[in-house]
Amino acid sequence: MFLVPLVPSVDAQEIVDLPTQVDFDQLTAETANAWAELVLKNIDIEFPNKMSLVYVDASQVKTPKEHFPAFYGCFDWHSSVHGHWVLVRLLRSMPDLPNAPRIRATLNEHLSKENLVHEAAFFERDEHKSFERMYGWAWFLRLAMELEEWDDTDALRWRENLRPLEVVLRQRIDAYLPLLSYPIRVGQHTDTGFALGQLLDYAAALDQPDLSDLVTQTANRFYSGDRRYPVRYEPSGHDFFSSCWNEADLMRRVLPADEFAQWLGDFVPNAKAQLTDGTIEPVEVPDVTDGKLVHLAGLNLNRAWCLRAVANALPVNHELKEPLMTSARRHLQAGMKYVNSGHYEGDHWLATFALYAITEHGLTPGSTLEDAEAGQ
Repeated sequence: MFLVPLVPSVDAQEIVDLPTQVDFDQLTAETANAWAELVLKNIDIEFPNKMSLVYVDASQVKTPKEHFPAFYGCFDWHSSVHGHWVLVRLLRSMPDLPNAPRIRATLNEHLSKENLVHEAAFFERDEHKSFERMYGWAWFLRLAMELEEWDDTDALRWRENLRPLEVVLRQRIDAYLPLLSYPIRVGQHTDTGFALGQLLDYAAALDQPDLSDLVTQTANRFYSGDRRYPVRYEPSGHDFFSSCWNEADLMRRVLPADEFAQWLGDFVPNAKAQLTDGTIEPVEVPDVTDGKLVHLAGLNLNRAWCLRAVANALPVNHELKEPLMTSARRHLQAGMKYVNSGHYEGDHWLATFALYAITEHGLTPGSTLEDAEAGQ
């Protein structure tokens, strides 16, 4: 049990005082630069580190950087991976950021061919077949997707360097999903709904119909018949995901708008009331220095992006559009105030959730929701 922060908090003058009243698709260069600085610092912090590995002999015991020369920082592998996604997305969206040269240099160092080949060999070992399944896998594929869509000399090289590990993870996914008998419904990393949604985005972006079919079949097998989700049972005390809204965010990708609206009405039949009666309400973090309790900051941001995406997937003039968007904005503001707090417990990962929530998955950097709707 930790009685003090994992890493001493930074001095107050080191914390950039950023606005918390940020709406969707509104990311200033000042905020982007501050988040990039936060990630640049954290992806090179090797300790403390939580690896959660299975060792079959003593020769495998190594430091985080020896195991993961690309993704060794940020406390754990998945946080390092999605920290790199933050850097790539910000650099791609805002190439003139003041810290853009440092971002490029850091990505060049971390995402080298040698580093990624080494990590691919690690994941190929049979004892590691469940390592980071499927949360870390999903974030790695989103990083690959971000680079895939960027016409930049450095990005093209980084993209190629990811391929050996990408191949291994694709093989793992193809083998795993047919064996998964039941969905994992939790408010943390292993929630199946979140990962499947990410995999569908990746499959669409890279034109992989076989993966898209596998994920769609899995989603329908797990979720198409779901009715009356017990929304009032969320959250638990250290959730950073809403399994309920991750599932809805997945199914809006799977079903046509009219079918999705019908499914949602069965899945959360009292949604309109629950969005306003306090059942689905932003939450407060009781202690930002507690690595588990600070998860609740991420829950606010996760709900924000899910509620927004669900609202935008519903037919025009649907009665839930406005209450969903109102709740999404309230959750966004509640989560934003915990980003860049000066405490490593949240600072090693929350910028990712904030950036993901604000920029909306499925939109290209620099575009807005209105742009996406105009193209439909």
